[in-house]
Amino acid sequence: MCGIAGCYQQHDGLTLAQTMNDRIAHRGPDADGVYRFEDGDIRAYLAHRRLSIIDLSSGADQPFTKRGLTISYNGELYNYKELRAELVRGGVAFRTHSDTEVVLEAWRRWGPAALSRFRGMFAFAMLDEDSGSLFLARDPLGIKPLYFLRRHGGVIFASELKALVAAIGPELRTDPGALISSMLYYWLPEQRCAIDGVDKLPPGSWAEFRPDGSSRHETYWRVTDVATEAAAGPRADLRTIIEESVAAHLVADVGVSTFLSGGLDSSLVTVLAKRLDPGIDSYTITFRAQDQRLEAMPDDAIYARKVAQQFGIDLHEIEIAPDVVNLLPRIVDVLDEPVGDPAAINTLLMCDAARDAGVKVLLSGMGADELFGGYRKHLACAMGAQYQRLPGVLRNDLVGPAVRRLPVTANGRGLRYARWAKRFLTFADLPEEAAFRRSYTMYDADELAGLLSPDLEPYVGKLISEHSDIYHDTTLDDHVNRMCLADARMFLPGLNLAYTDRSSMAASTEVRVPFVDPVVVRAAFSIPGIEKIHRRQGKLALKKAAEAWLPKEIIYRPKASFSAPLRAWVRNDLRELVDDVLLRGELVGSGFLQQSAVQRLVDDERAGRQDYSKQIWQLLTLETWTRHMRSLGVTITSL
Repeated sequence: MCGIAGCYQQHDGLTLAQTMNDRIAHRGPDADGVYRFEDGDIRAYLAHRRLSIIDLSSGADQPFTKRGLTISYNGELYNYKELRAELVRGGVAFRTHSDTEVVLEAWRRWGPAALSRFRGMFAFAMLDEDSGSLFLARDPLGIKPLYFLRRHGGVIFASELKALVAAIGPELRTDPGALISSMLYYWLPEQRCAIDGVDKLPPGSWAEFRPDGSSRHETYWRVTDVATEAAAGPRADLRTIIEESVAAHLVADVGVSTFLSGGLDSSLVTVLAKRLDPGIDSYTITFRAQDQRLEAMPDDAIYARKVAQQFGIDLHEIEIAPDVVNLLPRIVDVLDEPVGDPAAINTLLMCDAARDAGVKVLLSGMGADELFGGYRKHLACAMGAQYQRLPGVLRNDLVGPAVRRLPVTANGRGLRYARWAKRFLTFADLPEEAAFRRSYTMYDADELAGLLSPDLEPYVGKLISEHSDIYHDTTLDDHVNRMCLADARMFLPGLNLAYTDRSSMAASTEVRVPFVDPVVVRAAFSIPGIEKIHRRQGKLALKKAAEAWLPKEIIYRPKASFSAPLRAWVRNDLRELVDDVLLRGELVGSGFLQQSAVQRLVDDERAGRQDYSKQIWQLLTLETWTRHMRSLGVTITSL
């Protein structure tokens, strides 16, 4: 796992590449370098920061040059040994034991067709010195990030947006539509970037930039196509596939640890890893008792301890009780774009602790919820379809008014089911796509428009249409799998993979995700939705598979989210910051946000009438991000 950056056909490319490489030093503290290629009209500068995981020798440092090809590569190729053996049989001579050299030689042998043969997570730049072309490529599911900006007839690129901002901040401006998108979702979909003109190379694609200024972009893997093919084919052997994926993700020349929340996904990954590596240890988080009480959070650490004790795993507990006021600017900088999910703080602090203990690699259970229907929103939307069958008089005259009267806190304790019921009623009567969108977004269209300057209202309709287009871009005839597919295209890369990469790499650690794997994805969509969600049980197919390894107490325990005590933070720790930074901030002052609407959110939250802690946290992070961008020379556009 590393950081990459570079410039192609830029007159000031060397300076920019060095600046970007310095800005992402946290991604690779073990080695760094900048490769300079100037030949006739061609100018290319590839930069690299290395976190050494496979082949720890200096011979595997990057950028890596060999016989006319130079690569700057971020990622891990889990099947590199098999591909290396095939290439050796074809006459290729290797000088390292790295996966980097395998990627380079595979590209030389098969060109872009090599990408479909790779099993791993990656984003890389490849310079072909004979043709003068620069290639960029990204893994199938978007685990590793890659930002790029077309500039002066060429392109500049980096693993993180902050590198581009550090290099050319005064040339950049924010994109109002993307900022509004972050308010709707509390993260940004892959097709949106907070900086105007900067793109994210889409998952499963590659691009070529040529010396004459032309370029092309191709897709080599599309999750929509894979899901359709899998649904029409035979059902996969889920147990075998998950076991093989965990085994593949253990490939490393350094020790590997795991995250262990005590939930199904992390427990399954941890126990399977333990079977293959008896010395593996794990990390979990705990919270202050008063924070858990106000948030109505279950104590997941109890289950993590049970798994660790039963399977003989050394468990390290990290208490999440940060100075959130001082941590806020750091997490906003770490996340690059305005991402309002506080779970990123958990990941950052856990990875900090693991790195302090010398750990470089951790396995995570991320991705299982998206693929197997494990989120509460999936179950709620399925229940909503049933709720719509109740008589209208019962829904509208009895259930609705009763739920709306419920408080969300009482005597300093969060009322979890009241919050859930209120949330459920916001989408239970809506059509399928609208219900799914509303089940996990922050506002409905009118609420979002009411927060914004009237001049910004057209953006809201565009965002709603974008979601609808993506959701309906499938021929799957299965409600549950349509939701899973939408999550695999939007929620997984836009939020979970994004914050995991930024937070872990900020601590110079690598997080691997065995469920976010093309083979596992294909297997997941071979399972019909009725076997994922049945009655009030979510993720049922995965639970049945897990019975081969885990006790039922862990498999069938109530669902808990990987979150943070947000209500406690907003109500207590961040109270003054909300008043001084958000309510009197730049977004309100410029008219981007309507002050009266934001004030109502804050008042309702503090009075306990509604749970708006997530909305307030997101707006506070957006305000902090905006101020940070302005300080780096980026133009803040309100329209």
